[in-house]
Amino acid sequence: MKEVICICCPKGCHLQVDEQNDYAVTGNGCPNGIAYGKEELTNPTRIVTSTVRAEGGLHPRCAVKTTLPVPKGMMMDVMKVLDSVVVTSPVKTGQVIVKDICGTGSDIVATRDL
Repeated sequence: MKEVICICCPKGCHLQVDEQNDYAVTGNGCPNGIAYGKEELTNPTRIVTSTVRAEGGLHPRCAVKTTLPVPKGMMMDVMKVLDSVVVTSPVKTGQVIVKDICGTGSDIVATRDL
């Protein structure tokens, strides 16, 4: 039995996930907790937020994020790619900076105008 804190809503339910019983979830306050508990133990994913270098604008960095959650085990690979990215102003919020980062199917988009 593993304990996981659900991040689907502000409640922060303490879920108990039984790996021996087909990932049965208890302790959830809503149906989203069941799906979250199972996914967290079988295929954990995260939205990656970061910054990339920027040239030609007021700010030296541009805030970015993934459009979809990426596998937790690939987060460092994503960060290595982002370390080499340089954008040039102007950049608009939602603009795709890197398409299909590391083959995850998720794009990197700007989260601010620059």
